[in-house]
Amino acid sequence: MQAANRLQKSLTQGKPSFGGWQMLPGTNLTRTICRSATDLDWLLIDLEHGNISDDSMHEIVAASAACGVSPIVRVAEGQPWMIKRALDAGAHGILVPVIDTAEEARNVVRYSKFPPLGNRGFESLLAVEKFVEQHPHGGEVKQLTGMEYLQQANSSLVIAVQIETKAALENVKEIAAVPGIDVLFIGPFDLSVNIGHPITNPEQMDPELVQAIETIYHAAQTAGKATGIYCDTGEQAREYAEKGFQMMSAMTDMVGMRKVFRQAFNAAKGGL
Repeated sequence: MQAANRLQKSLTQGKPSFGGWQMLPGTNLTRTICRSATDLDWLLIDLEHGNISDDSMHEIVAASAACGVSPIVRVAEGQPWMIKRALDAGAHGILVPVIDTAEEARNVVRYSKFPPLGNRGFESLLAVEKFVEQHPHGGEVKQLTGMEYLQQANSSLVIAVQIETKAALENVKEIAAVPGIDVLFIGPFDLSVNIGHPITNPEQMDPELVQAIETIYHAAQTAGKATGIYCDTGEQAREYAEKGFQMMSAMTDMVGMRKVFRQAFNAAKGGL
């Protein structure tokens, strides 16, 4: 499983990992994103703010995995049934929003891990095929059995929680110390609103927000965890990678399409 999970592999090796962000349904869109670049490690499937249903999530997870890109599902909230649906679909990891306390983080781990580390129920029929190792142009296929999934899942799936509230910032050291949490993922827009400094210009964040992001990063480093952050551009993602962050989004489908269409029509219209 670890060989097929590109995000987990990058985190384990201490390397930066860049991903795409899908908010709109459709596997044609998924394949277009996943095949847009050879160094795209993961695709975030957004069930919190995106227009993606449960059945669409299952199809997008399958399409992403088939492209060799790790599907990461952001659930709407940390409910056990939501986490179960995402992992049983074959997600290589989950992102759980609005985690404010260490106890909430421990619950996420409990719902995500098989016994004895948690209480996740075992059913791997849909999940195992999302970890098949196969070259996209043919060659040997390495299948994963249900028992192998059970034995490896606890150490092979990425569990990330979002730090995006004032309460989470105050409790970040305790959250980072929770065993089983792999990534502290920063939602800069919600975090900025919650600490009273909304982002009006991503290029000029308020100093207090910059300090909050640094605080989260250092808490993760101290606990031996990775730090991730949502970015709207590749340039911004690279800046955070150079600062030591490991999990950065580089583009969101709705942001990218709006930008490309606006540029094309502005160029077409010109001074006409």
